[in-house]
Amino acid sequence: MKTAVLMIDLQNAYFEDPALASRRESVVEAANLLVRTATAAQVPVLLVRTEHQRDQSTWTLNMLDDDQGFIFEGSEQASFLPGLLTDGLESIVKTRDSAFFGTGLAERLRREGVERLVLAGVATHDCVAQTAADAFAHNFRVVFAKDVIASTNEDYAGSMLQILGEEYRQPVLGRGAIAELLAGARER
Repeated sequence: MKTAVLMIDLQNAYFEDPALASRRESVVEAANLLVRTATAAQVPVLLVRTEHQRDQSTWTLNMLDDDQGFIFEGSEQASFLPGLLTDGLESIVKTRDSAFFGTGLAERLRREGVERLVLAGVATHDCVAQTAADAFAHNFRVVFAKDVIASTNEDYAGSMLQILGEEYRQPVLGRGAIAELLAGARER
């Protein structure tokens, strides 16, 4: 089954939160291992990043309500985490939680024959979960890279993964199982 890896919001802004700041190094290390594994298996890796415009044209309702912008294009907040392998990888810019909303991602994946996604990134209960739910709605199978997902609220993250796992049959897999899956994706 043709597979692609989506790395979601591995950007400085999200790791300003103390809950994620403490996990920055381990997430970058695990993400880099996933990138190397996928690249070796000739599985495409897409870097999904959030960016907003200062003119409020891309702001979400809560940003507008609070008159507080976030993660502006070209800012240090919008940059990928230091040490994250990004060279040669394509990126997709989003302005909402889901990587599918307003990005043309579903059409792009279909053109490339992708049927399954390995999701990684932050935050598990927000952008990763919304992307997973939308992937299901677009008939893409999903697995979560356990070592490369993190959240600011582990209770929420656990609940979301339980719901997505049970209702949408989206398993959470460790690095060994992900490596096997990616190696098998190359053989098809």
